[in-house]
Amino acid sequence: MTHSVTSFPQFVLEDGTVLSDPPVAYKTWGKLNNSADNAVIICHALTGDCNADSWWSHLVGPGKSIDTNKFFVVCANTIASPYGTVSPITTNPETGSKYGKNFPISSIRDTVNLHKKLLDKLGVKGVAFCIGGSMGGMQALEWSFFEDFVKGLIIIGTSGRHSAWCIAWSETQRQAIYKDPNWKDGSYSSDSGPDAGLAIARMIAMISYRSFESFGKRFGREKAKQGSDQLFSVETYLHHHGDKLVDRFDANCYVRLTQSMDKHDISRERGNYFDVLSQIKQPALIVGIDTDILYPLSEQKELADHMPNATLERLSYHHGHDSFLIELENVNDKISKWIEKKLPYKF
Repeated sequence: MTHSVTSFPQFVLEDGTVLSDPPVAYKTWGKLNNSADNAVIICHALTGDCNADSWWSHLVGPGKSIDTNKFFVVCANTIASPYGTVSPITTNPETGSKYGKNFPISSIRDTVNLHKKLLDKLGVKGVAFCIGGSMGGMQALEWSFFEDFVKGLIIIGTSGRHSAWCIAWSETQRQAIYKDPNWKDGSYSSDSGPDAGLAIARMIAMISYRSFESFGKRFGREKAKQGSDQLFSVETYLHHHGDKLVDRFDANCYVRLTQSMDKHDISRERGNYFDVLSQIKQPALIVGIDTDILYPLSEQKELADHMPNATLERLSYHHGHDSFLIELENVNDKISKWIEKKLPYKF
């Protein structure tokens, strides 16, 4: 396993913005084979990072569905995320200051195009499959348009274009950040940022990641202490996750990432949405979660119905959207069976 950062002289975003010397943080596991075509791309979700062996520990490793004895596995940090790839907290070499609020709104497609440059630099000639959930699933869909390069797709809990419903959730979270007096139109200092707004944004997001049944079973009307206060358990849960994100994330990054997701539409500049889906020829495993309120199962069924070589599998758990990060043994099992039966790459 290696954890590295590389950079490129420049990178041009879809909107024409030129980023100079953008860094890309990534991790790899396993080795390239002689033909350099045994790569697997793991794409992380909104507040995730390239440590896929941590947050997907049941899936990544020797003998697991993403078998590091067979595959050369790559997970790279996305554009605008604060974990090493170019983002609002990166120093702009043109000015000598952090990009901050001046960081452009990139797209999911931009991230995939930058990561393709990374794979080229690593000597990868072919990808056995690309896999991701939520925002990672959006990246996996964009990877499908490198058709001769990527041989298979595993897409979990996502859609081919961000819905009005998801955009509404995103905007509500951004407004929580904007209304924090420390936001200062994105020009806050590193030691006095909009922590309260970012924490509330995360609390809102956490509700969308679960379900009515999940909260009911886990918390009910139980009480718990928080300092000297007696709160409902669900309140302390939300406060905990809000504070936890503040400790590890940046508000400008959160804003830009949610805006990037809102731009997600694989048919943009490519044609009719359903016609574009029909052009995705690779064997694909589409995994939906039947209690997901953020990306409902109907959206994964839409993908599977229009992608000609897609197989739809469902996770039937009460956890909601986050089931793909919780029911890891079952996710691993579904992926392993699909790889065995459907993946065109054979060893």
